Amino acid sequence: MKTITYHSADFDKTPPSIPVEIPEKLIHKAVESAGVKEAYSGERKHPVFFVDLPSHAISLTLGGLLPGGCSNRHRHTYETILYVLEGRGYTLVEDLRVDWQAGDAVYIPVWAWHHHVNLDDERPAKYLACENAPMLQNMGRLAIREEAK
Repeated sequence: MKTITYHSADFDKTPPSIPVEIPEKLIHKAVESAGVKEAYSGERKHPVFFVDLPSHAISLTLGGLLPGGCSNRHRHTYETILYVLEGRGYTLVEDLRVDWQAGDAVYIPVWAWHHHVNLDDERPAKYLACENAPMLQNMGRLAIREEAK
């Protein structure tokens, strides 16, 4: 599929409809069996599994925090919604502590410093992270992540 680049003077070229394009891949079975992204997970100090589907606007990852573990403090230009599957802990968003447990959803605003902490010393925490990073990447490399030093 050829990418068309439009400019502000091309607004009248916006089509009245678009054809449906069904991608070859509609399912990513057994996400965790595909393996953890070692380099990405290592830098962030917690396991991360990428969901490999052809979305151009949103990404989904399966993240975890080891018992008593925490992620690095970081921020990014994309929004994140975490859905907690297992465990209990908290996320520090700037100076606000947001306590969570299985079944909760947590919103991380754009460019807010944050990190996640598992309060259970015996069991891991697990969550789904839904982010709009692909949309920003496709708009011209606008998805930026910064780790605290």
